[in-house]
Amino acid sequence: MINYQTFDTWWWPYVFIAIAGWLATDIWRWLGVLVGNRLAQDSAALTWVRAVATALLAAVIAKLILYPVGELQNVPVIVRLVAVGVGFAAFLMTGKRIWVGIAVALSLLFGGQLLLGPAAG
Repeated sequence: MINYQTFDTWWWPYVFIAIAGWLATDIWRWLGVLVGNRLAQDSAALTWVRAVATALLAAVIAKLILYPVGELQNVPVIVRLVAVGVGFAAFLMTGKRIWVGIAVALSLLFGGQLLLGPAAG
């Protein structure tokens, strides 16, 4: 049986992670494509999947804003909240152009960090 400690070479951990990561995610993606092609766009199952995906994305974004890790911890919470709010407003006002919302939010994050620094939050 092949496991993580099978080979004693420098490259084996990278191959193991790549294969394990691929198997854990891509199988579900392909199954989703195969099953999703057979579902009507307005079916209850597809509506539920969209709702769950949206909720998970919202939860990840909220966690990044309220409980950041790494360098984002140095950005004051008020700057993070304003950046996401104004970025979302820009997204909506420009006809739901994702790149505009991202660019506005990032600009506010960078600008707010430069102006206020970590001591303000």
